[in-house]
Amino acid sequence: MAQELPQRVLAAEEAVLLPERDTLALVNINIAPVVGINFAIAINAATINSTANAGAWQNLVTWQHN
Repeated sequence: MAQELPQRVLAAEEAVLLPERDTLALVNINIAPVVGINFAIAINAATINSTANAGAWQNLVTWQHN
């Protein structure tokens, strides 16, 4: 059964504002998707005892939203 609190007990209570949400977080994780694109082609056709090499540059794109 619920018990009523006396007025003096309620008057002694205090209220405080909580800190900002960022302050409350113990760990702040920020995830950003990263896409890496590589493309290279090497053609070694109709040649004898030769090799074909291909090099590729990598371009990284990321989006981030808070």
